[in-house]
Amino acid sequence: MLAAIAIPAGLLIGLSLGALGGGGSILTVPALVYLLHQQPRATTAGSLLIVGTTALAGMAAHWRAGRVRVVQGITFGVVGVAGSYLGSRLSAGIHPDLLLTLFAVLMLVAATAMLRRRRSAAEPRPAETTDVSSGPLPAGAPGRSATPLSDGRTRTVTMRRPAPTVPGPGPEAAVGEREGRALTARRALKVATAATGVGLLTGFFGVGGGFVIVPALVLALGFEMPAAVGTSLLVISVNSFAALGARLTGGVHLDWPLVGVFTLAALAGTLGGNRVASSVSASKLTTAFTILLVVVAAYTLARSLPAML
Repeated sequence: MLAAIAIPAGLLIGLSLGALGGGGSILTVPALVYLLHQQPRATTAGSLLIVGTTALAGMAAHWRAGRVRVVQGITFGVVGVAGSYLGSRLSAGIHPDLLLTLFAVLMLVAATAMLRRRRSAAEPRPAETTDVSSGPLPAGAPGRSATPLSDGRTRTVTMRRPAPTVPGPGPEAAVGEREGRALTARRALKVATAATGVGLLTGFFGVGGGFVIVPALVLALGFEMPAAVGTSLLVISVNSFAALGARLTGGVHLDWPLVGVFTLAALAGTLGGNRVASSVSASKLTTAFTILLVVVAAYTLARSLPAML
């Protein structure tokens, strides 16, 4: 009976992970609790195992299609391991209903950020024009000067502005080198902060974190949506297995047969999700991802808020 429920639920979660690069873990936790009647403590560990394995398999298909940035994904995931472990420890003292409420708020924030980016990308940008008749001549470009003569005629002289001399190494070059190092350092700090934050949220909420990773890759690192989807699966795998290790060391026991059936069904669903990602535009994927975040957040709030009041 439980296997009959686990198979369609796993297919749906795999489809979500393969097509959107996230959302699967959001669906796994309520499916295990409400449909398969698992204990909440074991549910978070089982969810991480299911989602981590499924994300790893889905990432392989995206990698063959050229939608995975392996170096950035591995770096992002490894940097977030410490945050994932810390988040797992911090969540132990949080009331479950408060945890779910915070979880829903986080999803709404991510959905809002994605929606704003989609609107800004759709706004037309004014074309840049240059008035060559009144603007200054570029270096080395010919120019004309008209000089009136005493007999009424006009003499036209063609002139060329000398090209600027390229300076050799000096104080200016040293300043540029320092600015380049500062820019690289700021980018590295940005990546480290985003990765640690994603790992912390993954461990804290007991989910794969795709709903946070995709916006982080798109908004913070400038990834296009297809690349963010594929790379997020790699990051999800790293963060999920790191958080799973932290939970298993705490003595959590899993229903291995049930988790195995659920995982196999999710792997099958991932194949369909990869085809969806290959045939649907990035704009539609972004819209679908945003809708998924809002729907799941609303459902989570409807379940958690009444219990807190």
